[in-house]
Amino acid sequence: MPLADLVRLRQARDRMDRDYDQPLDVPALARTALMSSGHFSRSFRTAYGETPYSYLMTRRIERAKALLRRGDLSVTEVCMAVGCTSLGSFSTRFTELVGESPSAYRARDHGDGAAIPACVAKIRTRPIRRTGAKDGTPPVA
Repeated sequence: MPLADLVRLRQARDRMDRDYDQPLDVPALARTALMSSGHFSRSFRTAYGETPYSYLMTRRIERAKALLRRGDLSVTEVCMAVGCTSLGSFSTRFTELVGESPSAYRARDHGDGAAIPACVAKIRTRPIRRTGAKDGTPPVA
């Protein structure tokens, strides 16, 4: 893949990291990368190993986890705050990535993570795609 394409893909990925709470779709992100939607989607998947939508939703779920741990917002408010417009889709994706529903995650005690640095917490709480066994065990990485 040409270096210029990688630079533009990185710009689109940086936009997803920064503007995750905005209404972003593949055509808008493709315009950021100065590519057609199809070329952008294929190139993004080749470069980063996942689709643009999957990457964006992972960023949104990471932020949602932080907001839910605070406990001062409802699940619906968190859903809207991270840029999702459908509570059902948000809940489904959250459950897929985290392994429990947003409501269950919010209700759980998160006090054990309060003493660790934010940079470690971000790594420790990063959503993991659960495409492995159906018995709840995470896939082997």
